[in-house]
Amino acid sequence: MSNPNTNFICDFLLELLQTPSPTGNTDVAIELVEKYCTQLGLETYRTPKRSLVAKLPSQGNGPAITIASHVDTLGAMVQGIKGNGRLRLTMLGSYLPASVVGEYCQIETASGKTISGTVLLTQQSVHIHGKAEINKLGANMGNLEVRLDERTTSEDETKWLGIAVGDFVSWDTRAQYTKAGFIKSRHLDNKAGVAASLGAAEMMIRNQKKATQPSYLYFSNYEEVGHGAAAGVPADTEELLVIDMAPVGSGQSSDEFGVNICVKDGGGPYDLHIKQKLVKLAKSKKIPYNLDVYVNYGSDGTAALFAGINARVGLIGPGIDASHAYERTHIDSILNNVKLMVAYLT
Repeated sequence: MSNPNTNFICDFLLELLQTPSPTGNTDVAIELVEKYCTQLGLETYRTPKRSLVAKLPSQGNGPAITIASHVDTLGAMVQGIKGNGRLRLTMLGSYLPASVVGEYCQIETASGKTISGTVLLTQQSVHIHGKAEINKLGANMGNLEVRLDERTTSEDETKWLGIAVGDFVSWDTRAQYTKAGFIKSRHLDNKAGVAASLGAAEMMIRNQKKATQPSYLYFSNYEEVGHGAAAGVPADTEELLVIDMAPVGSGQSSDEFGVNICVKDGGGPYDLHIKQKLVKLAKSKKIPYNLDVYVNYGSDGTAALFAGINARVGLIGPGIDASHAYERTHIDSILNNVKLMVAYLT
């Protein structure tokens, strides 16, 4: 069997990273994934929650395997418009407010218009407030604001631009693919996993390989707020393999190059038999892997289990450094996850 198609995976991933999809506003990203699925010849359908399911080529009958990944990302929503025309934000997902200070952002109005801005502290200039005062202030959502790239100095002027409470705010991803093979960007959690899922489908189709039992790709759109795969997973699923980011850092076994297999997260242990199957396949295919525990972590697998899914659940993922901030992984990690998924399905 020939190797994963690096160009296909990278081209799709960079396009997806440049497509804003803060949780709750993911239709455009879902449409992009659906377009690529259609180009691969996969049958697709939408769930009532507007997540996406694609059916993989398979042979034989029996219970199904579903590979789950999520397209939604961290972001923010306009909570209010200040008297100076700047925006107050409420968080979408969970992250440190300090991680977005100074970040470029885009506000999508109800009419579909996009207005750019920058996230700043309410006391940002050291020439006015001094370092000590700014350091004492710290960073929380209450003292962040968005400076719009428009001529506005009042609440009315900002409203005239079409901005209102409830508008979605997305971060500039600044996605780059470096010469050394690293991909750095916001929202590699979990767009790297989505790219790996499509990469596995492309590899199977190109090599004319079929899954050994009915199999699906499930793309959820509310994972960052905890209920993505709580509904919508195909009903005949008996094995749910989630691909999501693997945190890389001090005290962790995960790295940015191999497959990272999560044995336990904040929701408890994942299925022992799936873990054993994944390890056996990784060894037989000479795919580098790590076993790891993520204590401050939950996934679509967690959501599905807590919602009562009657299925075995496992979790793998590419290693992501600086998760929920400006993230980084290596293309080798994505490719190794593709190889393991294809081995698992076929």
